[in-house]
Amino acid sequence: MKVITFSVKNYRSITKTERLHISNSTVLIGPNNEGKSNILRALVTCITILKRLGRFPMIKGRFPTMLVRDENYSWERDFPIQLQSSMPEGQSIFKLELELSATEIRSFREYIGSNLNSTLLIEIALGNKSPSFKILKRGPGAKVLSEKIQKIAEYLSKMIDCVYIPAVRTARKAEIIIEGILSDELAVIEDDPKFKAALSEVANLQKPILDQISKNITMSLKEFMPNINKAVVDISQEGRHQALRRAYEVTIDDGTPTKLQEKGDGVQSLAALCLMRHASERTARGKNIILAIEEPESHLHPNAIYQIKQVISDISNHSQVILTTHCPAFINRLVMQSNVIVLENRAKQAANIKEIRDVLGVRASDNLRNAELVVVVEGESDRVALKAILIKSSAKISSAIGQGHIAIETLLGGSNLSYKISQIRDALCGYYCYLDNDKCGQDAFRVAKEHGLVTEKDVTFSICDGMREAELEDVYNAAIYTEMIRDKYEVGLDRSSFRNNNKWSNRMRDTFLSQGKQWNEKFEEILKGEIAEIIAQNPEQALNPHKRSSIDALVAALENRCCKEQIMA
Repeated sequence: MKVITFSVKNYRSITKTERLHISNSTVLIGPNNEGKSNILRALVTCITILKRLGRFPMIKGRFPTMLVRDENYSWERDFPIQLQSSMPEGQSIFKLELELSATEIRSFREYIGSNLNSTLLIEIALGNKSPSFKILKRGPGAKVLSEKIQKIAEYLSKMIDCVYIPAVRTARKAEIIIEGILSDELAVIEDDPKFKAALSEVANLQKPILDQISKNITMSLKEFMPNINKAVVDISQEGRHQALRRAYEVTIDDGTPTKLQEKGDGVQSLAALCLMRHASERTARGKNIILAIEEPESHLHPNAIYQIKQVISDISNHSQVILTTHCPAFINRLVMQSNVIVLENRAKQAANIKEIRDVLGVRASDNLRNAELVVVVEGESDRVALKAILIKSSAKISSAIGQGHIAIETLLGGSNLSYKISQIRDALCGYYCYLDNDKCGQDAFRVAKEHGLVTEKDVTFSICDGMREAELEDVYNAAIYTEMIRDKYEVGLDRSSFRNNNKWSNRMRDTFLSQGKQWNEKFEEILKGEIAEIIAQNPEQALNPHKRSSIDALVAALENRCCKEQIMA
């Protein structure tokens, strides 16, 4: 069972939202004090009350008022203050659309005795009086479902749950979760006869001391209260159980073993967040768990932010995640409508990446302003040649490049990969790398991967069959530029030094040197640029048919990204 849409009216600062589509991973963004947290809390409140409605029977057709008169909902606090005087009977209205699987539809029919299509739209209204719960359905089945409202509430309460993780995540919050885990797990041995015997022995050893303490306290109290007969200090059996459950310490060993409460805010926040996730999974028991997280980036180092992003992404594969954030890293690029913009206490689905950049205050460079996907290459000559090759190889990629949705960025050296990708991420662009398959390219990728910036799915290397190392130039058809080199430099490429399996720059260097020509890094770049211009003018003949496999793989990967990231083509 999944939440697929949600809307709220008159809750705290939120007067009204449009019908928000909720995906497996939904992100609420917007400036401070605009209502992000209130929308998240509204959803948590709605699901919490729904669960309660399923546990308390209706009385004369009404749910008990006490269901909501606590920390979950208070009219004085949660109904918009500016409306309270003019609407003393006003209500906060929550609408939730739930999607049921085929199995759940069958179990709904068995439990309720009514048929249902794949979705169920419900409305919960909270105010000064008893809460109301409605099934919003038209047609002949509407009346039947309304008559079974209590039964439906019971069913839904067993199928869905919500875990709220606040922005402030201290060591104590982590410890509370551990206490719950310990209590559950240690309960297994508390019925063991050996454990009971050991606890009884402890009680016998404590008894003389407790008796003496009781006697001393009794004598002291009688000096002021002569009518007292006896004061008794004792430890209950459950008290001993509780003491043993709580007699623990959490030590984090990240090179220096340190108690969790003595770690920094970032580690405490990370530990609490992960443990809250763990606790939610332990208690799921077949329910759809909605994880509602406030500012997962709070107190975290940038590297840890991307680690948490991956954790949240993994969770969203089996549970729904809804979070508030100011951090571009958590933006859902694959499904643009999964990003909800909250401004002036109203919420709407994001229409494009520009809206999100504006809300987050992200300033992209001119060439990335409209870009949704950036192809990262090592040098300017690579950019010139690959752009022409990609345009010629794929109509979809050609259209996206022409409209500015795909940009090609250079590193000006493979070692700059981590820095460049960080810039691209901050500009809210997706990215894909095409790197030379040599030590420089492999080392740059390894470092970026260690920093959590890339994975294997984000890169294609210029691998050529039979070559230990290779560059983009090794993929080219050498016949296309042989004449230019002979005419301009009086260097022939029909030498064994150019026909071996070394990478292109080494082969070309040896060929130039063997013919009495100088070679240095600056000249290498000049020559690569000249060859790139020839490639750009003749992209259809540019590739060596025996060494072009990495380019074909790059084209396929980019077309796939175009589809996934909904890039216009």
